[in-house]
Amino acid sequence: MNYVLMVVAILLVLVGLVGALVPGIAGPPFSFLGVLALSFVKGIDYSIEFLVVMGILGAIIFALDYVVPVWGTKKFGGTKAGVRGSTIGLILGLLITMVFPVGFIVILIGPFVGAYMGEKSAGTPDNKAWKAALGSFMGFLTGTFIKTIYAGACIFFVIRDLIRLI
Repeated sequence: MNYVLMVVAILLVLVGLVGALVPGIAGPPFSFLGVLALSFVKGIDYSIEFLVVMGILGAIIFALDYVVPVWGTKKFGGTKAGVRGSTIGLILGLLITMVFPVGFIVILIGPFVGAYMGEKSAGTPDNKAWKAALGSFMGFLTGTFIKTIYAGACIFFVIRDLIRLI
């Protein structure tokens, strides 16, 4: 049973890493589940506090992934129209990627194009619309960076403790 849990833990943290980089896959929950699975292996003694902190961090990061692009749009001077456009662009990008295998690029540009189109529909001048779109893009990249750091930390704990166990 221990070997099954070890393999499951490794697979889950790897899916978590993929999810950190590929939108549409819930990376932080998978990463946390990998750490949690390893905690059931005989000889691995994660404290309840550690697991709670990792779980809360994972949940916060998962939620922030949907908030940060919108925040970036606002931070770079976007209006409500740009924020709505960014959100619609993100959702459409996710849906398009699920239906058509067009890859990561659609999700990457979805919030950018959505924020720009939202700003233009509100009558915002081009320079401000582009700035809001850039904010959305920067927010998206920031979210991806934070998820990747969390996934890396979970991989570190799993690999470190598997090495110690062996």
